[in-house]
Amino acid sequence: MNRRFFLLASAAMVAAPAWAVPEAGTITGGYGGRIIRVTTLAPQGPGSITEAVKAKGPRIVVFEVGGVIDLAMETLEIKSDDITIAGQTAPSLVTFIRGGIAIRGENVIIRNIAVRPGEAGQAKKSGWECDGIYAYGAARVEVSNCSITWATDEGLSASGKRFEGANADEWRANTSHTIMFRNNIVAEGLSNSTHSKGEHSKGTLIHDNVRDATIVDSLYAHNRERNVLFKGGAQGLMAGNVVYNPGKRFAHYNLHANEWEGHPFEAGKVRVERNAFLAGPSTDAKAAAVMVGGDGPLTLEIENNLTLRADGSALPMTGRFGDGTPVLDLRMNTQFDDAAAVRANMARALETCGAWAWARDPIDARIVEDVRKGTGRIIDSENEVGGYPVRPETRAAFVESEWHLASMVRRSS
Repeated sequence: MNRRFFLLASAAMVAAPAWAVPEAGTITGGYGGRIIRVTTLAPQGPGSITEAVKAKGPRIVVFEVGGVIDLAMETLEIKSDDITIAGQTAPSLVTFIRGGIAIRGENVIIRNIAVRPGEAGQAKKSGWECDGIYAYGAARVEVSNCSITWATDEGLSASGKRFEGANADEWRANTSHTIMFRNNIVAEGLSNSTHSKGEHSKGTLIHDNVRDATIVDSLYAHNRERNVLFKGGAQGLMAGNVVYNPGKRFAHYNLHANEWEGHPFEAGKVRVERNAFLAGPSTDAKAAAVMVGGDGPLTLEIENNLTLRADGSALPMTGRFGDGTPVLDLRMNTQFDDAAAVRANMARALETCGAWAWARDPIDARIVEDVRKGTGRIIDSENEVGGYPVRPETRAAFVESEWHLASMVRRSS
């Protein structure tokens, strides 16, 4: 064992503490507000998605048009609170290309859209650094059943200012918190692409001091690392996900001491349960399912996870990286592993994750099939896998009486 890796406790976990997961009803989006109809695939102007998100007050955004919205290297900014973006109401999948979505408000729900930034025709290392969907200083956010591929920064993330306020409680209150990422596909982050740093194939970042972050029942595939990365002092739950074919790292935690200069280290708190960690053609032979780096205290709880190499042997469950001195309270249950239950959950996640899972587009269908067959690889450009989608515009009126407005689920006929 690395002498600089201090382990406070390592035992079968008997009783885990309660983990903060957003309670039912905490994130309500635009429920009770007016309905705003998106009627054009143009990114700006009357009837556009931009006009819908700029509106004030509680609102449910529905789509009377389906197809591809080209953001033209702009970011769709959601700054006003109390909004639901219901991609499931469209006549066909709505896909955003050449841009991403930023959430800066409170009580925001986004469901059933695809976001595929890509290289946007820019040169390698040119500085085009585009997240798929990210929350910044946001609260009570749900992103569910969305598909995010080809990001040139993170695919899906939650962040904000690390140290805004006089103490740790204020830091946590002033950065993103109460975040639910559920049933998403986060895949094919572009590796050696347009990011100024060069290699940058990343899945999800839960930034320093973000609390109550929940990542559940999602698929992470073909991202080099950050599948998920919890940074210093972050508190979250990672449960029921499938992580396939990362490069360097699956899930990891890291508090960078140089980024905390002048501030006391805060304790991270991460629970990892019922996930399937599956190596693939691009996976480093030394990768472990959950790796810890950096400094500071961390409580890490691990229970009922499946780890597999391509040959059927088990991956290491935990590992270390870097030269920091973390103080780790590791609570790992090795007595009640239930591989059959995890496999059943994995099959269910693969059936239900991503946008329009009942009628997946060819991009998502290919990625899910990669997981099932053990194929695919980390890529540098969307052009390696067919490029941006080209789809016809579709139209259909939104009929309010056909939908349950509280859940935005279609009524059965």
